[in-house]
Amino acid sequence: MKLKERIFIIDDDHAIVDGCNQVLSKLGYDVAYAYSGAEALESLERYEYDLVLLDLKLPDINGLDLLRELRKRDSMVPVVMITAYGTIQNAVEAMRLGADDFLPKPFEPDELRLVVRRSLKTRQLAKENIYLKEELRKKEGEVEVIGRSRALASLLEQVERVAPLDTTVMITGESGTGKGLIARKIHQLSKRRNFPFVSVDCSTLVPSLFESELFGHVKGAFTGASSHKMGKFEMADGGTLFLDEIANINLELQAKLLKAVEEKEISRVGSQRITKVDVRIVAATNKDLQKAVSKGEFREDLYFRLNVVALTTPPLRERKDDIPLLVEHFLKRFAATHGRKVLKIAPEVLDQLKEYDWPGNVRELENAVERMAIFAQDEMITLEDLPLARVPQAGPAPQLSYSGKLPLEEVEKAHIIGVLRDTNGNRTEAARILGIDRKTLRLKLQKWGVDEL
Repeated sequence: MKLKERIFIIDDDHAIVDGCNQVLSKLGYDVAYAYSGAEALESLERYEYDLVLLDLKLPDINGLDLLRELRKRDSMVPVVMITAYGTIQNAVEAMRLGADDFLPKPFEPDELRLVVRRSLKTRQLAKENIYLKEELRKKEGEVEVIGRSRALASLLEQVERVAPLDTTVMITGESGTGKGLIARKIHQLSKRRNFPFVSVDCSTLVPSLFESELFGHVKGAFTGASSHKMGKFEMADGGTLFLDEIANINLELQAKLLKAVEEKEISRVGSQRITKVDVRIVAATNKDLQKAVSKGEFREDLYFRLNVVALTTPPLRERKDDIPLLVEHFLKRFAATHGRKVLKIAPEVLDQLKEYDWPGNVRELENAVERMAIFAQDEMITLEDLPLARVPQAGPAPQLSYSGKLPLEEVEKAHIIGVLRDTNGNRTEAARILGIDRKTLRLKLQKWGVDEL
């Protein structure tokens, strides 16, 4: 699935270059070469390689000086030094400067194959290590695709059909409906399952850093760029890149994204070198992209490039039969996370939950279940175990303990107002705590006639 690894040979000995080229090409590698330091530097400006074989003695530049320059440009690419027996000491110095291995002349084809495979494996492990570190930084608590409703079953059937085809997919749906989980399901069922699944939340990145996040940057590319950084495209090489809330990127970045998707090439910020990447793009949005295209807010060519296959995640109000299963799942996970016994839930509570429309969808339900589990007085969650809420009124707002006699919408209203008061009216923070987007919160407040707190 991955593109061929690109190997760059830098040696003025034509016999060495030709021999290495023959051996490595037969193994399926994409081989490039240069016979001088100047020629090598010119190529390194334009392209990025997975492995460099570098001779210590070149006609116009010392191999160690070229190694230093290469390390300034790319700290990750493995470098294997080619050296004669009389210059082993220099090879040791090269290792100190950042070379990964060395080949003493003359060497046999089997020696070359062994060193190349070992060095490329080291690079792959380094990339996976970076990816895993990124994954560990993400918020824990992603859930499985839970439910047996007809709406969900229909979506999962479409997922199973499209996943093996390696085509670009656009997932639309309201916030909190599990678009990210569906993207991961597509990856797990695809031929790319053994390569990384890398997600980018386009709604949380400022435009000035978004290009660096996607494509990476080189040291000194901008203020604060103290080292080379691998972008999400490179991390996802061979796997799936999930672009969540794709509608939030500006037109300039949309043009660069389109180029990367179509040409399967990227350049790190601050560098003209081209890196080949092979990723499957899965994008998601809760907005109407066709309307955004008609308003000139989203590129039409990018829209058609991403919207090859369109999937829609159903809102929770269309799959209410799944609510009991979701509640059970959330309660089990809450118990495992906090080392507590799994709570049961009274039928009347489930009835109330199924009557509500859940504008925040599964995410809102998850937060509600966690709140109920926190306030539960015994092993059974009852209506009285809904969390404390505050109601809006002039002057100080007293605490109100839920009596079990109010409609669920009134309880929701009181709770939302309480969270807003706790966040000093910060709607962005309140929406995050409530598990809904800012627009949904604004519409609710407008409906209830609440302007300022």
